Amino acid sequence: MSAPNLGSLSAVMLIALTSVAQASCRQALALGLDVSGSVNETEYSMQLNGLASALENPNVVNALLQPGAAPVYISVYEWSGPVHQNLIAPWLPITSQAALSNLITTLRHHARPKMDVSTGLGPAMLFGAELLHAQPDCWRRTLDISGDGIANTGPLPRDISLPDQITVNALVIGPGSTRPLGESQEETTGLVAYFEARVIWGADAFVEVAHGFADYEAAMTRKLLRELEGLSLVHAR
Repeated sequence: MSAPNLGSLSAVMLIALTSVAQASCRQALALGLDVSGSVNETEYSMQLNGLASALENPNVVNALLQPGAAPVYISVYEWSGPVHQNLIAPWLPITSQAALSNLITTLRHHARPKMDVSTGLGPAMLFGAELLHAQPDCWRRTLDISGDGIANTGPLPRDISLPDQITVNALVIGPGSTRPLGESQEETTGLVAYFEARVIWGADAFVEVAHGFADYEAAMTRKLLRELEGLSLVHAR
């Protein structure tokens, strides 16, 4: 096997980095929060405030506000039934600490609307994909879906079609301490398998796990750091 041409590799990386620098948006990140009937008021608050606290994490702040880098655009919505998706925060370029603080304030002051109790994962993914469609100039377009259960109303995730240009990651919320340990582990394992097989999309897509809503902030922090830590040069189904 011949040795790699380091000059050619350097040229490719330079072109890629130049493209990133010239982009008006480094990454578009749409976050979809589960507000179906399985999520009670306390869990709803933990999820919303957990996302807000994750965005306040110093490491996440540093990843979002990289000096000299194009901004990350963030939008947040909540979802339940097939026609129940509610936009909490429209697209916002995170260009400064003030912009990030405005988003966090919006999250912390948002009141839960009345929505369908069913779990329409497929429509929630289509809604997020449509949001990302509005950001064609971003280097990466990523949809995050948080959920604590499988889809029970359609169209189901396996029945929808998503563009190859986006990535769908998932944050699975297991039952945590609300169930006996063995039962909790079994249910979480089943949920992860479902989301890996039916929900995530893209060559570098992944599933993060929260062991109950009390663990949501920590899991969201891990997921955001993984998504923001670098750019992937290859995006495929």
